[in-house]
Amino acid sequence: MRVTHSWILALLLTGCQLTQQTENQVSPSQNTNHSPEQTSGQVAKKPENDSGPALSPKSQEDLWQRIAMQLELPVSNDKMVDYYRTWYLTHPKHLETVSQRAQPFLYLITEKIEQRGLPLELALLPIVESSFDAFAYSHGSAAGLWQFVPSTGKYFGLTQNYWYDGRRDVSASTDAALDYLSALNDRFEGNWNHAIAAYNSGGGRVSSAIRKNQRLGKPTDFFSLDLPEETSGYVPKLMALADIIANQDKYDIDIPPIANKPAVQLIDPKEQLDLAIAAGYADISVKQIQALNPAYNQWATAPSGPHQLLIPVSSIDRFQTSLAKNRGKGMKLVRYKVKSGDSLSALADQYSTTTKVIKNANNLVSDSIRIGQFLMIPTSTKSDAAYILSASNRLAKAQAKSRGQYKLTHTVRSGESLWTIARANKVSHQSLAKWNGMSPKDTLRVGQTLVIWKNTSEGAVIRTVFYSVKNGDTISAIADKFKVNSKDIVKWNDLSRQKYLQPGQKLKLYVDVTKVSA
Repeated sequence: MRVTHSWILALLLTGCQLTQQTENQVSPSQNTNHSPEQTSGQVAKKPENDSGPALSPKSQEDLWQRIAMQLELPVSNDKMVDYYRTWYLTHPKHLETVSQRAQPFLYLITEKIEQRGLPLELALLPIVESSFDAFAYSHGSAAGLWQFVPSTGKYFGLTQNYWYDGRRDVSASTDAALDYLSALNDRFEGNWNHAIAAYNSGGGRVSSAIRKNQRLGKPTDFFSLDLPEETSGYVPKLMALADIIANQDKYDIDIPPIANKPAVQLIDPKEQLDLAIAAGYADISVKQIQALNPAYNQWATAPSGPHQLLIPVSSIDRFQTSLAKNRGKGMKLVRYKVKSGDSLSALADQYSTTTKVIKNANNLVSDSIRIGQFLMIPTSTKSDAAYILSASNRLAKAQAKSRGQYKLTHTVRSGESLWTIARANKVSHQSLAKWNGMSPKDTLRVGQTLVIWKNTSEGAVIRTVFYSVKNGDTISAIADKFKVNSKDIVKWNDLSRQKYLQPGQKLKLYVDVTKVSA
């Protein structure tokens, strides 16, 4: 995603939005040449109503039909469009999954697009971008339904911090995406194919391709431009989707309907809320409120805002009533007495919060605390496991997924990167990033724990070693001796509840013998 008028959005040219690699992104070869006339194609056919006077789009029962009736952009007779149309038609389960994911959000998105008078094809872009997965995170560090990269998200006002990532805020990111697309459309003088392509690869890239064709005397329609492979398939995918959604009967496909009415409503409680407490107000599960509000990384809304939440329409009255009765009680505070060795950062880790939050709650001007001092620490009302879709739990799920024969862990040290760690362990840095729910472009922090999956065919020679504990042995000393991680030894031998090793105790170790000297 990128750009607008060149004199307004020059800063955007430094960023480049990448889309998530979903299973439908298979790239056929493209060698068909088109003139501008050939690429005009046909506008997707609008659904007909044979039972009487045609209903208006807003009167349709199915939201997909409301969108279909307003599709207006030409669908090209191009082999790439044919390819992706065939893919979608032969993978109906994909569109069923998309429809299920879109159900809470598509009405909200459709309304925003209609209010701006923009093409309804834009409501289908999250299918191409993220398959309507609000938690999607791509290889290019792009996040959310609309797949904003960090820099472009910040440019369009999407805050990103420990508590909140506006790129995954469905309402806020939709506003930002429509701002961006409108700016791109202005830049490309109303050519939506160029604007949509630029949303994928950047306005600078598309402008450069147009200038190149102009210099060579070639057509400058989308299909004639020399663009990256991913972008060359991006607009055809959208065209194929629009054609299918507008002509379900023609293609004999049934996309699960979505009720043409609001599913959620945006509420601003104007105070920080523990998501478990907010879920209780609405009488829904914590998982459900997190699924509707994927922007909140932790167990609560952001301390200093935003506090807004999408709440199911059926729960609005209950939520508002409970909120009014419990105003100011949306967070749990723990009264903590400072002990020797305590620090604000350690307490923040212990209570899953931040140093800044503790300082603000106690009006502290510095990080200094003293033994015997009492602190009020905001904390969650439930265990971490209850907030199943928090950032830490999503990461744990990604790291737990089996990717090889042996699972090792690595604690990041100063100066290390994904590339250096991957090279040392004879794995690819792209795989290492994927195993740890990251993008290869992400930076690491000292102390961060990474999982590494190893197979003997990947350069390592893994052997199972049974070690007999000797007097004076410690887990860290054994880990150092065999070049493994202490946490792995604990995990392999279920030592989490055991304080001390016993002489003669047998430990099972998975050792890369290429790293251990004889």
